[in-house]
Amino acid sequence: MSMHDNDAPIIGINWGSSNFRAFLIAADGRMLDSVEQPRGIAGLDRMQMQALLEQTVAAWPDAAAVYACGMVGSNIGWSDAGYADCPATPQRLAAQLHHTRIGQVPVAIVPGLACQRAQDDAPDIMRGEETELLGLLAGGALPLDGLVALPGTHSKWVQLQGGAVVSFLTAMSGEIFDRLTAAGLLASVVDGPAVEGAAFFDGLQHGHAGGLGLGSLLFGARARVIRGQLPRPDGASWLRGVLIGAELADVRRLWPAALQVPLPMVGAAPVCALYAAAVHALGGSARTLLSHDAVTRGFLALHRAAQVTP
Repeated sequence: MSMHDNDAPIIGINWGSSNFRAFLIAADGRMLDSVEQPRGIAGLDRMQMQALLEQTVAAWPDAAAVYACGMVGSNIGWSDAGYADCPATPQRLAAQLHHTRIGQVPVAIVPGLACQRAQDDAPDIMRGEETELLGLLAGGALPLDGLVALPGTHSKWVQLQGGAVVSFLTAMSGEIFDRLTAAGLLASVVDGPAVEGAAFFDGLQHGHAGGLGLGSLLFGARARVIRGQLPRPDGASWLRGVLIGAELADVRRLWPAALQVPLPMVGAAPVCALYAAAVHALGGSARTLLSHDAVTRGFLALHRAAQVTP
């Protein structure tokens, strides 16, 4: 394999904790083939990781190079790729690609991103989303300046400036919701999924208002159901509303003008729909972007940058 073969396809692998997604990417950006398996690094030992990678690459022998992003480059993955400090561009990330071997296969692992937010002097990190963001920027789907939201298990709110990632905020709202509704005290007062509706918007307003702390507000879901003020089927919606409301309050503390312009959102359709509804309820607007090829475009942007990076 040679990173300087301009015409050959490349392989890009998004390897997270739970899933393995590999793509054969043509030099013009087309996705030629793909493989997806629920075989994330959290469930594999090193021999299993090596076997999966080698099997995948063997099916695409004409690839010029192999890139990987996600938790494969974390301290619990194959090899720690570290973090690149913001501001981040394809050129900066290409200069900090972590070159390693998985078995006999040379792999360039994309580092995560790290920032120290100016607004509150707090550190933050991301791993995996940086490649998707670069792909969206390369494809012209995002403005060069402004804020973009990536709702999910660990939602990211990313500040772009001149086409570079300069800062971001991570919120664990999705993971908190999943854990609270799967086990523990609050799991007993929810019945059904979180959906847009009166209960969701009521929770949203409570979470966004900045009164009681989140711990007190969350227990309020149980009190409301037990006292007959919240139907059990609405419990999940109210909880989700509280969490998203508190998250949006944090976003507005850091970026007061966040909801004054249309906000691009990238992620799974159901969760983006809830976040978009929340933004609209708080006086803003949001548009959901299709991101099916964002990661592949990101790998290609990094590959092109790597070809000209000393």
